[in-house]
Amino acid sequence: MELRQLRYFVEVAEREHVSDAAAELHVAQSAISRQIANLEAELGVELFEREGRNVRLTHIGRIFLTHTKTALKAIDHAKKQIDEYIDPERGSIKIGFPTSLASNLLPTVVSEFKKKHPKIGFQLRQGSYNFLIESVENREIDVAFLGPVPTEHPDIIGDILFTESFYALVPNTHPLAEQSIVNLRDLHNEDFVLFPEGYVLHQLVIDGCKQSGFTPKVSSQGEDLDAIKGLVAAGIGITLLPESAFNDLNPYYSAKVAIQNPELRRTVGIIIPKNRKLAPSEQVFYEFIKDFFTILQRFQ
Repeated sequence: MELRQLRYFVEVAEREHVSDAAAELHVAQSAISRQIANLEAELGVELFEREGRNVRLTHIGRIFLTHTKTALKAIDHAKKQIDEYIDPERGSIKIGFPTSLASNLLPTVVSEFKKKHPKIGFQLRQGSYNFLIESVENREIDVAFLGPVPTEHPDIIGDILFTESFYALVPNTHPLAEQSIVNLRDLHNEDFVLFPEGYVLHQLVIDGCKQSGFTPKVSSQGEDLDAIKGLVAAGIGITLLPESAFNDLNPYYSAKVAIQNPELRRTVGIIIPKNRKLAPSEQVFYEFIKDFFTILQRFQ
């Protein structure tokens, strides 16, 4: 069994078409078909069902695909460890982040890190809360910034970097726009614009409002932070967002109002896999981030 065969197998399985896989891999279709046949002969099973020009995984093929992808990720990680052991300053780090941390935290830390380690590259991936956790678990992402920080996950190590408050975002024409602070309970009659159910920011707002004795009336939803801000600016409703999401607030359209009774807060931090050793460049980045925020807290 060769690595080449396994990579061919995964490509064909994901595309369900040999010629498409051949085009992606820049390999002759006959070469891929031959290697797949050799792999099936060695394993003693059929991995694919042929349906005209298309192919589909058999039941055992789906099982083999799962294990093959895991094995290839482990091999790729091992090679990365070796490459970076030779030269840790030439690595590449896959970083995940949520939309609420995209405009301020991420550019700040990446910029500061690149000043000290200019040859280390980045691959950035934005995603939802659960997606980022699962991607770190499954080696799709090396590290991820997240809020709130999972501290009891069996396969994840979470380090809290700071804690931030939530604020109300209201249209500039709203009566609350002139206030500096508002009791959360006083928002019970407002129309809310939130992320959809399943998004962690949706649940944090719902839980916070329920602590104040009411369930928010959700009039509109948006899957993107800019969309939510746009809906608020258009007067569709108000929303509650963490402080880091207000970096690019346009005061001409909307206003930021502090919340009290209760004050809503969330932790923000970085997560890494518990059961996998970080590659040298990843470890350098991880330690840099923890030191960076430790120093930052001292000056606040």
